[in-house]
Amino acid sequence: MKNSEISDPFEKARLEKGFGEMDDQNDPVVMALRHKDVRRCAHNWKTFQSGAEPGRIVIPSEVNIRDIRQIPFEVDPPMHGDYRAVVEQWFKRPLEANYEASLKCIIDEVVEEALAKDSVEAITEFSLVLQSRALTLLFNVPFSESETWISWGTHVFRSDESALDAGKATILYDYIDKQIENSIASPGEDLYSKLLAAEVHGKKLTKEEIKGVIILTFAGGRDTIINAVTNSIAYFAEHPKSLERLKNEPELINFAIEELIRYFSPLTQMGRVATEDTVVCEHAVKADTRIGLNWASANRDATVFENPNEVVLDRKMNPHVAFGFGTHNCLGATHARQILKVLIHTLIEKVNSIEIIDAKENIETLGEFKRKVGFKSIQLKFN
Repeated sequence: MKNSEISDPFEKARLEKGFGEMDDQNDPVVMALRHKDVRRCAHNWKTFQSGAEPGRIVIPSEVNIRDIRQIPFEVDPPMHGDYRAVVEQWFKRPLEANYEASLKCIIDEVVEEALAKDSVEAITEFSLVLQSRALTLLFNVPFSESETWISWGTHVFRSDESALDAGKATILYDYIDKQIENSIASPGEDLYSKLLAAEVHGKKLTKEEIKGVIILTFAGGRDTIINAVTNSIAYFAEHPKSLERLKNEPELINFAIEELIRYFSPLTQMGRVATEDTVVCEHAVKADTRIGLNWASANRDATVFENPNEVVLDRKMNPHVAFGFGTHNCLGATHARQILKVLIHTLIEKVNSIEIIDAKENIETLGEFKRKVGFKSIQLKFN
């Protein structure tokens, strides 16, 4: 098995019964595994809510380290739409030409730094650096802030010692509080100032609401983008003809981005809380219990995707759910897609080949299922 391959541990359960079960800190989860059921449940926000206790829809649950609601992620309609309208255009800025040009400068520099070294550890020295520097564009803050974010590591709530690290969470919360106060004292053109000036139903956002948006921005697009970038680079290292093909057929790059995101599914699943007794795949689900929308399993459903366990770079029909589905689809999807687009163009332009020197897998345990989501570490040589 190649380092870049990610198997589908859910296939048997998806075919035989359509759901899986896991325990998460004594708060069980019934996982929907089939594409149609994942989409149906994601669409049905009245029965499967996001606006439960803050932190509970995340798997693993963050209720023990977070009581601030992530907005608009943990809010259901109609308020979800009202909050989302405040930030939607801001999160579409990556489509602007000047934003893309700035992003290209950042990614060019990261790739050139990698080329100048004998080898790089791609998680900490490449993907984390790229993600953090790119995030300064999304926040519209000084580039120097990225050094602080890099020091936090690959996840703002998790560490090597703990799946839920309250100490790391406190560092993030204190940092955000300070940035909000700075923007109150000296408003600018950054995301904090944008939120401070925003109104919902004629009322200014509270500091806690602003903090909820910022926490989501930091947490939602950190390890997921790091996984997407690292996994894609590992794929191109082991499939050099794919990168050559994209160089010769650049019209395929957008298809390739969607396919890499589908195949790698950087976020395995997201939870919801049932508002009433119901069923998922004919399995009884009690009110106030959790379900998991298993994006990774849905993205390998053979009833939807031909050759689902292969990367098909020119796959035209690709209704993947790697960025979620329905009302709560990922706000940061545009930013993530632009990062991969610019990265692929930069690799085509500057890199002849990539070698994998050593790799250690990052495995999630979800009840009886074990899924590779990426790497704990991977040493690469860029040529």
